[in-house]
Amino acid sequence: MAETASITMYGADWCSDCRRSKRLLDKVGADYEYIDVEAIEDATEKARSISGRTNIPVIVFPDGSHLVEPSDAELGAKLAEV
Repeated sequence: MAETASITMYGADWCSDCRRSKRLLDKVGADYEYIDVEAIEDATEKARSISGRTNIPVIVFPDGSHLVEPSDAELGAKLAEV
């Protein structure tokens, strides 16, 4: 993973998929910004505008692509590409 690459993750503390994805990002040492959709005004709308869905987490990659509710395998595979 490129050192300067930054990932943005939209999620919520109550979301088990979000907690799981955060654990994986932390485990691999990914450079990412976590945006809590409940604590930050308009974050829910921003995540929805990216994904077209209401599901979280929405994880946005430096190349502009994104994943919604990824499995660990999906997220791991994408991280290997970044």
